[in-house]
Amino acid sequence: MQRFLVRLIINAVAFWLTTLIVSGIHVNAYAPGDTLEQVITYLIVALIFGIVNAVIGNAIRIVAFPLYILTLGLLALVVNSLLLLLVGWISSLIGFGLVVDSFWWGVLGAIVLGFIGWVLGLFARPLTTSDRSRG
Repeated sequence: MQRFLVRLIINAVAFWLTTLIVSGIHVNAYAPGDTLEQVITYLIVALIFGIVNAVIGNAIRIVAFPLYILTLGLLALVVNSLLLLLVGWISSLIGFGLVVDSFWWGVLGAIVLGFIGWVLGLFARPLTTSDRSRG
């Protein structure tokens, strides 16, 4: 459970930083106003992204594995961009959340989000490692 919460917070912070860096991606809060609404919205978007990535993303990666090899991994940019667009569509159904302006903003957003998530994951690694695996 702790690992899930840490990953959720990492993804929420990564989304926040991505929206600051990439102008074609932004998040609409569920209610205008304070910072609390923004934080809750980023956590919800991160949760939706985690679910979409775990279910649909993994299924696509398994089915398209030969294409990943043929394109030397460049297909991952397209898949991650489409997953961001899907998260934007799902969050638009609930009336707030992630907004991706176009496919190419999604590609750039996927690159930035992946890099930021990786860097934050390096810092959070001690929090997600259990005592059993440390030896």
